Amino acid sequence: MIILTRLNGQPFAINPDHIERIDVTPDTIVTLLEGNKYVVAETLAEVISKVRTYRASVISLAASVEEPTPRALRLVANHED
Repeated sequence: MIILTRLNGQPFAINPDHIERIDVTPDTIVTLLEGNKYVVAETLAEVISKVRTYRASVISLAASVEEPTPRALRLVANHED
């Protein structure tokens, strides 16, 4: 999730994977895939930067996860039976 700011100063979280587009009219409007629109205080560049930072953190976290050992995989498989 990324944190954006409504024009009234209230922060809110949004799932960046649901962003369809960002328009500047001159306000920044974030449109989600479902059609919901949010007018935010951040600029287009700031929203893009937040999305990039979020995605980089997801990739970094995924890269730091260790591969399960064969023994751990057997334990999981046996536990599911």
